[in-house]
Amino acid sequence: MQSYTLPIREDAGRYLKLIEAGASIRRHVDLLYWLQGDMQRCLPHDILLAGWGNFQEGGVQHDIVSRLPGARSYAPGTDVLPFLLGKFYDCWVAALRNPCRMSFRNFEYLLGTTSLPGSFGHALRGMRSVLIHGLRDERSQNECLYVMLSPHEIPEESSDTAIRMLLPCIDAALRQISLMPQQRKQVSKPTSLPPEDTLGLSDREVQIMAWVAMGKTNSEIGSILNISGFTVKNHMQRIFQKLNVFNRAQAVSKINRVTLHG
Repeated sequence: MQSYTLPIREDAGRYLKLIEAGASIRRHVDLLYWLQGDMQRCLPHDILLAGWGNFQEGGVQHDIVSRLPGARSYAPGTDVLPFLLGKFYDCWVAALRNPCRMSFRNFEYLLGTTSLPGSFGHALRGMRSVLIHGLRDERSQNECLYVMLSPHEIPEESSDTAIRMLLPCIDAALRQISLMPQQRKQVSKPTSLPPEDTLGLSDREVQIMAWVAMGKTNSEIGSILNISGFTVKNHMQRIFQKLNVFNRAQAVSKINRVTLHG
C-alpha cells in the first residue's frame, strides 16, 4: 500500500482555496491564471503538459498551459509531443503510477534525440526539473498524464504530496474547458486496418501508414515511434513494393479503398 505525508493545516487550507477556485474555471486563460497564481507555491512550474487518451495504442491528445512565449498547444515543434508524452508515460508506469521525476540528465538526453524546431522546442530546452503524475479512468481504460516542467528544482517531498492532492482538481478544471478547433479536428488515434485488410503489411508498416495518412513526414514519424527517419524511409520502400505503388499518396489511396470498400 502506497502512503504519503498528509498536508499540515496551513497547506490544507491553501489546497482547499485552490480547489474552490478551480471549480469555476471555464476558459484556458482562467486555467493559466489559476496555475500561475497560488498554485505556484505548491507546484512551481513554467510549463504544464497534459496528455490524454490510450497511450498503448498511440491515440493521445495534448494541451499545453504556459505563460512562456511560444509554449502553446499547437505551436511549431509540438508535433513531437506524442513521442515525448509517451516517454513520460513510460516513466510514470515504471514508478507504478506514482508521482515521479525524470532526472535532468535523462531529460536532456531525451531532448537531444528529438527534433524540436520552433519556439516550443526553445522553451523546453530551458527546463531543468520534470514532475510527472497521472490519473487512470478504469471505466474507459484511458489515462490522463500531467507533466510539470520548471527551469528550477521542484521540491521533492512537498510537491509529491501537493500533486497527489491537487491533480484531480487540475484534471477536473481542464475537463471543464472547451476543446480548441485544432483539438476537434485531431484524430483520436491513427486509422488502422482490420487484420484481414493489411495487404501483407507488417504491424509496424501498418502503424507507419496510419501516420502517413495523417500527413506526417518520415522525420516526424520517426520521432513519434522512436526510430530514425532513415528507418521509416526503408519501411516506406517496402510498403511501396508490397502495395505496388510509387508514392505516399498512392499508398494512402490504395489502403483507403481497401478500408472503405474491401
